[in-house]
Amino acid sequence: MRTFAAMKTEKYIPIIILLGLLSGCGSSYEEQRREAEARQLQSLREDSAALKVAILPTLDCLPLFVAAECQMFDSAVDIRLKPYTAQMDIDTALIRGRVEVGVSDLVRGERMIAQGTRLDYLTRTNAYWQLIGNRQSRITQLKHLDDRMMAMTRYSATDLLGDLAVDSAKLKTEYVFRIQVNDVYVRWKMLENNEMDALLLTEPQATQARLLKHHVLLDSRKENLWLGAILCQKGLEQDTARQRQMEALRKGFQRACDSINRFGVRHYGTVLARYAKIDDNVLRQLPDTLKYALEPPREQDLKVAREWLAKKNLDK
Repeated sequence: MRTFAAMKTEKYIPIIILLGLLSGCGSSYEEQRREAEARQLQSLREDSAALKVAILPTLDCLPLFVAAECQMFDSAVDIRLKPYTAQMDIDTALIRGRVEVGVSDLVRGERMIAQGTRLDYLTRTNAYWQLIGNRQSRITQLKHLDDRMMAMTRYSATDLLGDLAVDSAKLKTEYVFRIQVNDVYVRWKMLENNEMDALLLTEPQATQARLLKHHVLLDSRKENLWLGAILCQKGLEQDTARQRQMEALRKGFQRACDSINRFGVRHYGTVLARYAKIDDNVLRQLPDTLKYALEPPREQDLKVAREWLAKKNLDK
């Protein structure tokens, strides 16, 4: 026959077991939390040490896409592509030191440099912009922009080209409404949904627009303007690790350029589709004769950018 003390002890056994389990779970949770924090800290350290390159889902970034996907960068060097969808966000990342390299244009580059950001040009790019008139708005000529909305990004190549379009058509600036739309995909969607009368687009978004029978009103290539550029933080070469990374970036970029020039843009259609989110129909229509190179911006293009900024009093 069990004693009263034994019965009392048995009563608390389930509670003791439950407390033990909870104690074990608590310990396990704390360990998991500490491990997660350690992994996050390690990831941040590695990301900080890596060379971070800010990219856009545009055709001028193709050499960077190809170099990363086809392992053309030196495997001993950590180079990481950081996707963005707005040029302005890349510029902010460059200004604040979140990335070491970023895709932009000469207008924004010259403005950032004039405002005190220490930047160099890694290379110019083959980016070109087309001013697309919405066929639903029946805009087939530049003069039809009067009293219409045009999507662009302020203080950028698209802003400069917007002025060029207005001046060419001899329109009053105040009667062409500039709407700032920075995100590449948002700008495209506004055309697709007939929410904008005209837009400045680069590739492959310009090809998407042409396939839908929208009208090309202006092409920066015909104006002999090549305003695309890749910028990098100034002084990276003074750090031995960064120097190795920049050298690996240049070599990988050049290898990718040589390969694209040899095989054509469409040869790397799968890579481009992954980064730019386009379908096979658009890929088939992309210009296949574009050439890529690692070379400095042309002085004539820099002069155009600087003169436009000075005219707008944005060069200070």
